[in-house]
Amino acid sequence: MKWKNKREGFSLITAIFTIVLMATVAMFIINISGKMVKETTTQYQREQSMLLANSYIEYGIMSVMANEHNKTNCLNGITGKYAQYDINVTISYIGNDKNLGAGSTSNCANVLSKTVVTDRSPLNVILDVFVSYVDDDSTGVTPNKVTYHKRKLVKI
Repeated sequence: MKWKNKREGFSLITAIFTIVLMATVAMFIINISGKMVKETTTQYQREQSMLLANSYIEYGIMSVMANEHNKTNCLNGITGKYAQYDINVTISYIGNDKNLGAGSTSNCANVLSKTVVTDRSPLNVILDVFVSYVDDDSTGVTPNKVTYHKRKLVKI
C-alpha cells in the first residue's frame, strides 16, 4: 500500500510540472504573437504613408501644371486627409518665370530664386510632402504622432 501512494504522488508532481511548463511556453507564444501584430501594423502604416506621399507628389505636379501661376494666382500648397493620415504639401518655386512673384502684390509665398542665368530656363518646383498619422500602439495621455517626409524637385 505504501508503494502505491508514492507512485500517485510522483504522477501528481509530474502533471503539475508539465502544466506549468506548457503555460510558460503558451505565454511566450502569445507575447511573440503580440509583437508580430504590432510590427505588422507599424509596417502597414509606414507603407501607407509612403504611398500617400508618392500620390500627393503626382497630384502636386498635376496641380502646378494645371494652375496658371502668375502674380495673383499662385499655388503655395495642398492639404488633404485620408482616413487617419493628414497630408500637407508645400510648393516652392525656382526659375525664370517673369510673372511668378513679380511685384509687391505677389501671391507666391515660396519663391526661392528668380535669378536664373538664361531666359529659357524652365520653372522648377520643389514639393515637400508631409504625411502624419497617430501610431495605433501609442499609450498614455498624448498619442505618439509619426510624420513621413518626402521631397521632390521637378522641372515644369
